[in-house]
Amino acid sequence: MKKLIGLTAVLSVLSACTTINPYTGQAQTSKAVWGTAIGAATGAATGALVSDNHGTGALVGGLAGAALGGGVGYYMDTQEAELRAELASTGVSVIRDGDNIRLIMPGNITFKTDSADINAGFYATLNSVAKVLNKYDNSTVMVMGFTDSTGSAAYNQTLSQNRASAVAAYLQGQGVKSNRFEILAMGASNPIADNSTAAGRQQNRRVEIKIIPNK
Repeated sequence: MKKLIGLTAVLSVLSACTTINPYTGQAQTSKAVWGTAIGAATGAATGALVSDNHGTGALVGGLAGAALGGGVGYYMDTQEAELRAELASTGVSVIRDGDNIRLIMPGNITFKTDSADINAGFYATLNSVAKVLNKYDNSTVMVMGFTDSTGSAAYNQTLSQNRASAVAAYLQGQGVKSNRFEILAMGASNPIADNSTAAGRQQNRRVEIKIIPNK
């Protein structure tokens, strides 16, 4: 009986929260729901072990676990949805990576060639990012600068540092608290495309923002 109650709680969470992704048109279960389901299953199992009152412990444990498991996932789900809406058609990619969110900002729209001066046309995009970061402020904002493999390692390291610092400074100027930031100079490391082609090098010249929830 205890196992049945716990399983029923998990299935109820999943069936109630399957939605249609507005970007792909496909049915999906959100990160928040999976977190809720896992939390429910863990809580139900724990409650069943410690209770001998006809499954009441499993039910209570499942509900408590669901609340804890869904919290971070839901927080990041809603933040991701708002970032996608704000950054649509800007050239910035929004990628969900577990509970983290990555924003990939191509260098050709962010900076002038061999410069850490932000293009004026990109200010509006960064303003949109800052607006969402200020609304969802319980996170660490990791800003990483990347270059292609052209030039010396020392030059690329400095350029990537300056670009990441410029983006972080701009966001701070829009009210995002400075103590939330980590700034990393990645140089030519971690390419996302082939550095032997012009198109690949262009993709590798980028700034990424990784939004990491505080747990």
